[in-house]
Amino acid sequence: MKSFYVLRLLVAAIVIAAFPLPSMAQISVGIGISVGYAPPIIPIYEQPYVPEPNYLWIPGYWGWGQYGYYWVPGTWASAPQPGYLWTPGYWGWNAGNYAWNQGYWGTSVGFYGGVNYGGGYYGNGYTGGRWSGNNFAYNSYVSRVGPGFGGGVYVDRNVSVNTSASVGYNGGPHGVQARPSQEQLTEGAAPHLGMTAAQQQHVQIAAQDRNMLASVNHNHPAVTSVARPLSESNRPAGFAAVQANDRVSAQAQAAHTAPVAYRAPAVHAAPEYRAPAAKAAPAYHAPAAKAAPAYHAPAAKAAPAYHAPAAKAAPAYHAPAARAAPAYHAPAAHAAPAYHAPAARAAPANHAPAAHAAPAHGSDDKQR
Repeated sequence: MKSFYVLRLLVAAIVIAAFPLPSMAQISVGIGISVGYAPPIIPIYEQPYVPEPNYLWIPGYWGWGQYGYYWVPGTWASAPQPGYLWTPGYWGWNAGNYAWNQGYWGTSVGFYGGVNYGGGYYGNGYTGGRWSGNNFAYNSYVSRVGPGFGGGVYVDRNVSVNTSASVGYNGGPHGVQARPSQEQLTEGAAPHLGMTAAQQQHVQIAAQDRNMLASVNHNHPAVTSVARPLSESNRPAGFAAVQANDRVSAQAQAAHTAPVAYRAPAVHAAPEYRAPAAKAAPAYHAPAAKAAPAYHAPAAKAAPAYHAPAAKAAPAYHAPAARAAPAYHAPAAHAAPAYHAPAARAAPANHAPAAHAAPAHGSDDKQR
């Protein structure tokens, strides 16, 4: 293990020595930069007021140069054209090293590692303002808009404002564990615009100031943000040019930090911590399963006892009604024959006298 640490120290020292003196292209583009130890956390700082309309916030970050990590202050800057938004760059874990992913201008904000840079860049998207045609409107709940500001302003409190310090890189055992969404992947593959000339000069001046070096300010820069981009005529307060021995300090910092960046013991400690929690969960659910049946048993016995009396009372009510019906129809059957008997006897009494009148034909004999 000791030989492994020595090898990492040599690699870190070679990486530092391999960088030439600061140049505009190498500092601003940052393509291919890979460092053997992690960048410091993002410091907490207050955003300056918007200096003029249509300026967008460019959050601060830790850059890398021949003198190690240095702080690039956050600043307000003009977009290359209306409608474009800034996606900050970020450091990402890459097989034991930390690679820099350069920021860019695009029509929407892409993936920046989930790093909390503050000022509206809280890990996902940007909540500090939006374009309205050719004019940029500022969300005053997030962006600092001073009194009497002449640009567009609105208030949207439906954002998560996080002002805490943040890990400055993505991935690895202790980095931000964020992954890009499909929309962010699409934006990342779309055509982009690089840093403007003002942004490039801003980074170059920061790299030339030894007070911005992490080895000098111990990860706490005195100047964390400026209202306008740095330039030859707008240097940070207390500017001091880097010195030859600052390279030695950077190499010493790399030698001191490289073993810590490996963090192999932390990877082994995580499984040991989760084991007790897994055993405790089954013991909690066992008592609850036994208590449930004991509650339902008494309720099942009480239900039959209630319905038995109701079943006996129903037959006792219908028995008297069945006996009363036959007693009513018996008298009506005897009265009908008594009415028709007299009518049958009256008919013969009428025909008897007519039969005795027939002998009157004897008078015909006398006439003859």
